[in-house]
Amino acid sequence: MPVHLHTHSHYSLLDGLPKIPELLDLAKEYGYKALALTDHGNLYGAIEFYKEAKKRDIKPIIGVEAYLAPRSRFKKEGKIDALNFHLTLLAKNFIGYQNLVKLVTLANLEGFYYRPRIDKELLFENKEGLIVLSGCPSGQIPYLLREKKFDEAVQVALEMKSVFGDDFYIEIQNHPHIKDNVLSLPGLLKVAEVTKIKKVATQDSHYLRKDDAEIQDILMAITTGTKLSDPNRLTLKDDDFSFLSPEEFKEKFKEFPDALENTIEIAEKVNIELPLGVLRMPKFDLPLGETPESYLRKLVWKGLKEKGLENEQEIIKRTEYELEIIEKTKFSSYFLVVSDIVNWAKSRGIAVGPARGSVAGSIVAWLLNISDVNPLKYDLLFERFLTPDRVSFPDIDIDIADTRRDEVFKYIEGKYGKNKVAQIITFGTIKSRAAIRDVGRVLDYPYQFCDQLAKLVPMGMESLKEAVETIRELKDLYLKNEKVKTLIDYAMHLEGTIRHASVHACGLVIGQEDLIKLVPLQRAPQDEEKIITQYDMHSIEDLGMLKIDLLGLRNLTIIENTKELVLKEHGIKIEFGEKFDDEKTFKIFQEGKTVGVFQLESAGMRRYLKALKPERFEDIIAMIALYRPGPLSLIPSYIRRRHKEEKITYLHPKLEAILKETYGIAVYQEQLMKIAQVLAGFSLSEADVLRKAIGKKIPELLIEQKMKMIKGMIENGISPSIAQAIWNWYEPFARYGFNKSHATAYAILSYQTAYLKANFPLEFMTALFNAEGYDIERAKVLIDEARSLGIKILPPDINESSAEFVMQKPNSIRYGLLAIKNVGENLALAIDEEKQRGGYFESLEDFLTRIKHKDLNKKSLESLIKAGTFDRFADRAVLLFNLDKLLHFNQTSKSTSIRQRTLFGGPLEKLSLNKVIPATFEEKIKWEKEYLGNYISGHPLDKLKSVVKNFVSIKKSQEAKILGIVEEVKRKITKNGETMIHASIDALERKFDVLVYPNVYQKDTSIWKEGKILEIFGKVKQEDESEKIICNQASELKIS
Repeated sequence: MPVHLHTHSHYSLLDGLPKIPELLDLAKEYGYKALALTDHGNLYGAIEFYKEAKKRDIKPIIGVEAYLAPRSRFKKEGKIDALNFHLTLLAKNFIGYQNLVKLVTLANLEGFYYRPRIDKELLFENKEGLIVLSGCPSGQIPYLLREKKFDEAVQVALEMKSVFGDDFYIEIQNHPHIKDNVLSLPGLLKVAEVTKIKKVATQDSHYLRKDDAEIQDILMAITTGTKLSDPNRLTLKDDDFSFLSPEEFKEKFKEFPDALENTIEIAEKVNIELPLGVLRMPKFDLPLGETPESYLRKLVWKGLKEKGLENEQEIIKRTEYELEIIEKTKFSSYFLVVSDIVNWAKSRGIAVGPARGSVAGSIVAWLLNISDVNPLKYDLLFERFLTPDRVSFPDIDIDIADTRRDEVFKYIEGKYGKNKVAQIITFGTIKSRAAIRDVGRVLDYPYQFCDQLAKLVPMGMESLKEAVETIRELKDLYLKNEKVKTLIDYAMHLEGTIRHASVHACGLVIGQEDLIKLVPLQRAPQDEEKIITQYDMHSIEDLGMLKIDLLGLRNLTIIENTKELVLKEHGIKIEFGEKFDDEKTFKIFQEGKTVGVFQLESAGMRRYLKALKPERFEDIIAMIALYRPGPLSLIPSYIRRRHKEEKITYLHPKLEAILKETYGIAVYQEQLMKIAQVLAGFSLSEADVLRKAIGKKIPELLIEQKMKMIKGMIENGISPSIAQAIWNWYEPFARYGFNKSHATAYAILSYQTAYLKANFPLEFMTALFNAEGYDIERAKVLIDEARSLGIKILPPDINESSAEFVMQKPNSIRYGLLAIKNVGENLALAIDEEKQRGGYFESLEDFLTRIKHKDLNKKSLESLIKAGTFDRFADRAVLLFNLDKLLHFNQTSKSTSIRQRTLFGGPLEKLSLNKVIPATFEEKIKWEKEYLGNYISGHPLDKLKSVVKNFVSIKKSQEAKILGIVEEVKRKITKNGETMIHASIDALERKFDVLVYPNVYQKDTSIWKEGKILEIFGKVKQEDESEKIICNQASELKIS
C-alpha cells in the first residue's frame, strides 16, 4: 500500500484544513500503515501528530515542507531573495528529528524573509537522519525546468544526491489542471532518468475529502481577504488536493508504479521514537555537597524556624509527610526552582500572589514562601496538589504584578541561559461567531445580516452545532432560510481551525539543555525580539519539560501601588498578615460595595454578598468557589442556611464534620475527597483519582470508582440503600466542586483589595484608576464608584495633572493626561518631564514655548483644550477659535531668537487671542464626554437633580419609571426582521439597562439617540447578573 509523504494539516495556517485527529482517523479508515505530516515551514503539530498516530497504530513520519532561500539565508534583498523554493524534508530517526528542529528554528531566527528559509549550507550541515524530496512544483528543480534550464536542474539534483545519497528522491505530483505541474512533470521524469535518482509520488494534500474543496477554498479566501466571486484570487480549486484513498492514489499514479513503490521504501526507512513522558528537570545550582533533596529539607527547616514552628508537632508531621512524597516523585528540584523564582521576585519588591491553584494545599510551599497560605489553618489537602503516583509536573503557577512580569522572565532567562528558556506559543482558532462573519464576507453576504446572525450565538457556547440545536431563533433560521443554512454549514466546518499563532499569556519553558535539541523555536509574531516555542503547552508537557505559568496579575499592581500611596501620604507601611478580621473590610463585603475588589465585583456577586452579610473569612472563600455556572444555584440555599432560615440535614452523621463549615453543602473538591476517605476508606490519593474520574467524565473509570466507593461505604457499616443514596447525592456535587486551595489563595487577594478600599479609599481608587481607568467603559464604573465613596473626580489640568491619575486634596482624584483621547504616552510624559525640570507652566505662552514635542499637533492640542486642560489660562471656546494661532506660536517658539530671549531673561512674546463667546456648560460637558469618555465637570441632568430623584421608582418584579439620559444604543434585528434596541440610561445616581421591543420602538424611533433625555415607563426583569427594564412607554423631555 502506498504512503502519503506530503500532507498538510491546519497547522499550515489558513491553508491546510484538516485537524490532526480527523486526518489520522481517515488514514486509519483507509488502512494506511504510515503517514507523513509536512506542514509549511513549521513543526507546530509534530508532537500531536506523533501521539495521535501511535494511538491508531500508524507509523508517524515527521516532516516539513521547508522554504529554501535562492542564495544565502542571510541575504534579504528585494525580489531576488523574496523568491523561495519548496523542499520536502522527512526525519528518518531521532537524529533526523533533532536536525529538523534545528533547521526549522534557524530558518525562523536567521533566515526569515517573508517566509522562514533555510539554505543549502544549513541543510547540508544538518543532513544526518534526513530524507529529502525535491519538492512540489514550487521546488527549485521544477522551477529551473520551467525556466528551460534543464542542465542546471540536473546539477541541483546531482548536488543533492552527492550529499544525501539514496535518501534524496525526485518528487513527482500529478495535478493535471495546475499549469506549473504540467510544465515541470516531463522534465522531472527526465532528470530522474538522467541522474538515476529514484522518483517518489506524492499527493499535495490540503483537505480530506473531495467535497471539502469548497471549504478549503473559503479558508484561502479568508486568508487572502478576497471573495469567492473574485476571479483573480489564489485558489486550489482547479485541481484535486484531497487526501486520497489507496485506490485513488494508485489510480492517479498508475503510470509511475516505481514512484508509488518508493513511498513504501521511504516509510520503511523511517523509525522515529520520541522520548515522551520522560521528565526533563532543569539543572538547579546547589551549594557544594548538597543534593536537591538535602537542600530542599534545609530550606524547609529554615522556613519552620523563621515562622517559629520548629516545635509544632502537627506541622512537622505534615511537613515530613509532604517531603517524603516530593522525594519519592523526584520533584525536589522543581520546588527549588520555583522557590528561587518567587523569593527572588519578593526580594526585589515585586508583588507575588498568595498562591494560585492547588499548591496552596502544600505546607512545604508555605514554608518556602512559594505560598502565603497555611494549609492546616484552612484544612487544605496536599493530595489535591501531589500524589505519590504522579508522573508529570504538578502545577505551581505564579501570579506576578503585571507591570513587572518581564523582570522575572529576564531573571529566569539569566539564571538558566537564554538558550534554555522561552515563552510558549498558543494558537488562536476560528470561533463560532468569527466563522459566521468570515464566511459571510467571503460569500459576499451583507455585513449586518452576518453580524446579527453571529450575535445569536451565545458567548462561550462550545460549538455552532450546539447553538443551532439549543437556540430556537437560530434553529428556525437554519431550517427555514437556505442562505443561513449554507453560511452556518460552511462555518461549522471551519470552526476550530487554527487562525494564527501568538504568545501564551503566561506560559514559559525551562529546558534541561538547549531547547533547540528538542523544541523548534521562532520569533513571536508581534514582537521579533521575543523567542517562543513552536510547541504549545500540551506538547511541551508531553516532552516532559518544565512549564511554568507566570501570570501578570493587575490586582497585585493595584495593591502595591495603593500601599506606596499610603506610605507616601500617611507614613504607614501596610504589611498583610494572616488575620482577616477587619470590621471596615467586612462592612464592605456586607454592603456589597465591592467594585474593584478582586473576584467579588460582578453585579450578581455584590447582590449575593449583601444577602449573605459575611462575618468570617471562610464565607469569602466559599463565595469564590460557588459563584460559577455549575454551583451558582446553590448560593441562595447557602445564604438561607447561613441565616438559619433553612434546615441543615446530612445523609449520614459522618458527613457533618466535613460539611459543617459550608452549612451542609459540598462546595470544595477537598470535601469530596474527605467524604471518600471517611465514609468509604479511600486513601486521599485514591480519592483524588475518584475526583478526576467524575470531573473528566471517563465512563469506564467512573463505573469502576462508583462500585469501589459504594463497596467501601458498605464495608464501613453503611447500609446499601444509604450508600447508594450518598453516591447519588455525591456525584453531581463532584462535577462542579471547586479547588478550595485556589479559592483560599484568591480570597486572600479579595480581602486585601477590600481592606485597602475600606481603609484607604482615595489611595485605592487612585491606583485602580491608573490600572483600569484608561478604558472608557471601565472609567464610567470607577467614576460612579469613586463618587459613591465621596471622592471628587476632577478634570485634567495642565499643572495639577500628571500623565497618570493623581490624588489631590481634599479627597479628589485628578484625571491623567493619558486618559485624554488623542494624547499619547510620549506627549504626556514629555509634559511631565518639563514640569519636573522647569516647574509649573505660568501661562499658555509658557506652555507653548517649553513643550516642543513632535506629538503636540493640531489633533492633540485640540483634545487637551476640549478636555479642559487649559481652563486655568483661557476659555475653551476662545482657545479652539484661536487653535491655528496657538500652533503657529508653538512652532515659531522653537526658533533661536525666542529661545535666546527666554534664556537671557527677556519677556515671553504675548499671545493675542481673538475673542469669542465663551463655551457653555453644555458644550464643556459634551466635549468632556467626547474626549474623556465621561462627564466630569458636571452632568446634563444636574439642573434636574431633584426631578430625577423624585421621578425614578424601581420595585422588584413590578412597575418601573426612569428619567435619564441615553448613554448608548445597540440595535438588534429580530428573527422577524424587526428592530429592537438595548439602551443604557444614566439617571445620575444609577445606570439602567433598558430593553425596547419592536412594538414600542416603532412608536417613536427618533428619541432613542445618545444624549436624549427620556421619561421611561416599564417593568423590572431580574437576571442573574443584573436587572433590566422592559420599556412599555417612553417620551423625550425637552429642557428649555
